Parts: sequence; C-alpha cells; structure tokens
Amino acid sequence: MYTHFVRLRVRYAETDRMGYAYYGNYATYLEVARVETLRELGISYRSLEDEGILLPVLEYSVKFHKPALYDDELLIRTVIPTLPGVRIKFDYAIFRGEELLNTASTELVFVDRATGRPVRCPAHILKSLRPHF
Repeated sequence: MYTHFVRLRVRYAETDRMGYAYYGNYATYLEVARVETLRELGISYRSLEDEGILLPVLEYSVKFHKPALYDDELLIRTVIPTLPGVRIKFDYAIFRGEELLNTASTELVFVDRATGRPVRCPAHILKSLRPHF
C-alpha cells in the first residue's frame, strides 16, 4: 500500500451560498491529490500521455461526512491499496485538522491512446510502486 498526503485550501469561489465547499469541487480536489501522488512516485500524467497512455476515470464514489468551509486547509490522504493491473485504484480521506470530512475512491483504467483499448500498467509504474507493497 502506498500513501501520500497533500494540502489544499478551500477558495471562496469554490463555496456555495451556505459557505460549504461545493460538492462538485471534490472531484477536482481528488484529481490534484491523485496527480501529486503519482508525481511523488516520479510519474507524471504528462509523461504518460507522451508515451501514449491515457488514464480515464472508470469509477468515482464519495461520501460526505461534514462540509469543508471557505479558507479551510484540507489534508488529503491518498492511498494506492494494491498494485495496478489494467486498472489503478485510489482511496482518499479528506481532513480538516483531525476531523474527517470526506471519504472517496476512484478507479482509473490504463488506455492505449492509439487503439482506445485498455492495456496493462506500464512497467515503470509497477517498478515505482512495488517497494511499497
């Protein structure tokens, strides 16, 4: 299992009339966390796309426990729970201090840009992840 943490601050433009972080913005927060998790492993989305590998989201689930508010500093814990095959899963927990606000997961699929078909996880990603499992 690989774990990474990233911090984000809720901006005013991301809130609704109730002062809550708008629920649709959580997908963006998770994307930032996912991209930074891979970057920490030495993997960039740009380099994957340059190699002809795309990573579309196949599944996305979220559970809201408490709202994030304007100017809250959020800590997002991202976990890659298993070595990827054709798919890679990410589990998330979003905290304000010690308080759990949100849990979520995404599953992405490795796709060959040229054929549009699923492919196995590139070897260099497995090499980066393997020491953590």
